[in-house]
Amino acid sequence: MVFTADDQFFLRNIWYHAMPSHELKPGKMLAKTLLDEPILFGRTRAGKPFAIKDICPHRAVPLSCGWFNGEDVQCCYHGWRFDPAGKCVEIPSLMDDQKMDLSRFDVRGYDVREVQGNVWIYIPDSDPKKAHPPNLDIPRVPGFSDDAKPAISYTMRFPCFIDHAVVGLMDPAHSPFVHRSWWWRGAQLNPEIKWFDPSPYGFTMRRHTMPATMGRGYWLIGGVPENEIIFYLPGVRTEETTTNKYRAVNLTTVTPLSENETDVTFEFYWDIPWGGVLKPFLHYLIPAFLGQDRDVVIKQQIGLKSEPILRLIKDSDVLARWYYQLKAEYRRSQAENREFVSPVKTQQLRWMA
Repeated sequence: MVFTADDQFFLRNIWYHAMPSHELKPGKMLAKTLLDEPILFGRTRAGKPFAIKDICPHRAVPLSCGWFNGEDVQCCYHGWRFDPAGKCVEIPSLMDDQKMDLSRFDVRGYDVREVQGNVWIYIPDSDPKKAHPPNLDIPRVPGFSDDAKPAISYTMRFPCFIDHAVVGLMDPAHSPFVHRSWWWRGAQLNPEIKWFDPSPYGFTMRRHTMPATMGRGYWLIGGVPENEIIFYLPGVRTEETTTNKYRAVNLTTVTPLSENETDVTFEFYWDIPWGGVLKPFLHYLIPAFLGQDRDVVIKQQIGLKSEPILRLIKDSDVLARWYYQLKAEYRRSQAENREFVSPVKTQQLRWMA
């Protein structure tokens, strides 16, 4: 199976991770670009997050250059005001007797939800005729309530298209070469044999007992750990590690900003009573770990400038194949207005890592 630059596209009509909740303060606004779209996020004084297009329809000045009073956003050029849904609520230059349908000047509003300490945004198709309402739920970390918050949250920017960030992070064979560290693992290769099953809009690595050759840090959560990994579109991965006593879940989300920039957010949830002791170490280890992935992606961009054909092999590249197939099927199902049919089939995969 081969892939070229023509296979790159953004998925729309789907939920994306926008940011950790703590980044969006009450009464404040924050401008971001997602999927090459300028979006203004804000949080009302009442604490509700929202998102609207960050362009005033009057003279195209970014609304983020204006003011937010905790209820409405006001453009800095002519003072036009918009509510959190994007509805135009005032044009100050109009006289009292100059009646006008202000709805003609509404800006796009986005569906936003806040779950487990994260803000998620639904990005519809840019063509209104192809836009669909959400047909899948917001991703959730298994085993924790909707009010739960991550114990650790870290975001790193990768200078690449989303596909290369996703495939690089899910790749099961790169660890002994990219993550060769005294605190994680050495260069020795060992056989890996795992079962995978289809799951909604993605796939699941079946729960299994962790081998002794895995990262040296897992012993910290006590006992012999079991592990389960779930991936689903557009770029969400949960890795649940449990023992007889505790549960720790890593949530990794991949969010495209543009054709050349992607944010990777790495978060930990746990029910370990003494988990706070781990935070100083994780504040060092997580950037180091993600930085290794980013460094090799930066090197990859040099070769991608020549637009090579990317050739995938069995079995270690099957997860990458599934990712591209899942993306293609999701886009087709949306275009054809039909149910999604998973291309993933239950199978055992074997590789050296």
